[in-house]
Amino acid sequence: MKIGEVARTAGVSVDTVRFYERRGVLPPADRRPSGYREFPASAADRIRSAKALQDLGFTLDEVVDALRAHDTGDATCESERWRLEAVVARLDARIAALQRVRDSAEENLAACRAGCCRLLGDGGRR
Repeated sequence: MKIGEVARTAGVSVDTVRFYERRGVLPPADRRPSGYREFPASAADRIRSAKALQDLGFTLDEVVDALRAHDTGDATCESERWRLEAVVARLDARIAALQRVRDSAEENLAACRAGCCRLLGDGGRR
């Protein structure tokens, strides 16, 4: 498959296909004598898998590592579960941080409604 066909089939841009190839998500494509990349049909499935992992919260480096583990044929749900556990822990930390920011914003909003504007930094009434 040419790069444009892979991109269309996977639902991404040609630049994304090139980027994924550079980053190791896709193995290097064979080249035709004309210099055009020639990808196997499985490249589109691999891109969709990579995008699905990213949508779950995996970083691109984590995606590459997970796909490499899969490629060796030794990966099982049991041996790879830690990857999802790490993503969940990272998401929980982000949610907790966002909750702290939200709580602070709510406190500032309550103060504003009470006539004490903290947004101006002087704690004065406005």
